[in-house]
Amino acid sequence: MARVKYSGGSDWYNDQSADINLLKFLKANTNLKVNPEYRFADLATEEIFSYPFLFMTGHGNIALTDQEINNLRKYLENGGFLYVDDDYGFDKGFRREIKRVFPGQELREIPFNHKIYNMKYRFPDGPPKTHKHDEKPPQGFGLFIGERMVLYYTYESNPGDGWVDAEVHNDPEEKRIEALQFGTNIVLFALTQ
Repeated sequence: MARVKYSGGSDWYNDQSADINLLKFLKANTNLKVNPEYRFADLATEEIFSYPFLFMTGHGNIALTDQEINNLRKYLENGGFLYVDDDYGFDKGFRREIKRVFPGQELREIPFNHKIYNMKYRFPDGPPKTHKHDEKPPQGFGLFIGERMVLYYTYESNPGDGWVDAEVHNDPEEKRIEALQFGTNIVLFALTQ
């Protein structure tokens, strides 16, 4: 797993303990062999192709270069998986840029009975609402190549913030565990679909 470094000015690097804590949770609660280290991969380089699972997040704008667009398209077309978490403020730019990666395709809301919500832990109501910035319901969207989901996107949910060290956001322990369980489902789905 690697965090995606991208162009456009947003804080792609925020809350680095999130990645480490999710990997530790995966190591403790699944049979996956993971190394709980923070790693990032620059979307403008070939290094993204070294990871089967990429994580992208941020609070602000994203404006991908042509090279980043081409690399991400090639990565997803050739078996890679991207999980994107809107950390509030990322949605507009992300939706614009993903249309540049796959023109003519739309993000599709994932029904609550989908496998991603039932891999190891059950989420019968879809993505959890980890951080409540407003009253909008959490949503999960997918982007598909054929029948294969290549990208999963959480909006108004923000489980990535629940993965960080407890003292960062002072979330209740049950919210943090819920977010880590949800992240586990996403990784397991990505690696086994």
